[in-house]
Amino acid sequence: QVQLVVSGGGLSQAGGSLRLSCAASGTFFSINSMRWYRQAPGNQRELVASITNGGSTNYADSVKGRFTISRDNAKNTVYLQMNSLKPEDTAVYYCNADITIRLKETYTYWGQGTQVTVSS
Repeated sequence: QVQLVVSGGGLSQAGGSLRLSCAASGTFFSINSMRWYRQAPGNQRELVASITNGGSTNYADSVKGRFTISRDNAKNTVYLQMNSLKPEDTAVYYCNADITIRLKETYTYWGQGTQVTVSS
């Protein structure tokens, strides 16, 4: 059974930094793209950043220059370094990954959410 386990998050003042981690465990063949989403109260879940297995990245305009997504393929882990945090970054953050569990069978898995709260 494949699981994504999220760690990190918490409370920060505006201008501060936090780091999120998301580790995949279980039996699988490979991990393809990995992503971070967030959902603030009353808002739809939005894509924050993504990274391919080759290391290509994309960011939402709202976090460009402040957030950095990275991955350690040896540890099956994706990270989100969040700097210069703003109150509007407050949300529950989720990781997501496309994981090939066997030949020609790829599924999207979600980790549990972690709360990030930024105070002004």
